[in-house]
Amino acid sequence: MSIPVDLELKKAFGELQLKMQSTKKKIHVIDSQIEVLKKVMRHVEVQSDTLPADTKAYESVGRMFLLTDIEEIKSNLETKVTQLSTRISELEESKQYLEKNLKESQDNIREMVQQRKVQSEKTT
Repeated sequence: MSIPVDLELKKAFGELQLKMQSTKKKIHVIDSQIEVLKKVMRHVEVQSDTLPADTKAYESVGRMFLLTDIEEIKSNLETKVTQLSTRISELEESKQYLEKNLKESQDNIREMVQQRKVQSEKTT
């Protein structure tokens, strides 16, 4: 005796699976972006810490380099670190939202399977 397939349940299950896959991909992309930003931030921090005060420093402006005061370069690097920290926190918030969304999708799939199980037990 075969159990009839509930097409509506099957369609909803497929949609939820697609949503979960999409969310997992987005989370992976965000993780990658966070790692890249953390590496850049560490690089910037190392640069700003290792420069002595009497160093001649040049800052890139388009296709040319301008002789710039070392303190100005350090302040620019600090600004960049602040911007990177802000971007990292934004990405982490986005990741938390996506993880919450993923968990809800998984719960919905479990609930659908459980409902289907209960319905099939009632009919037999």
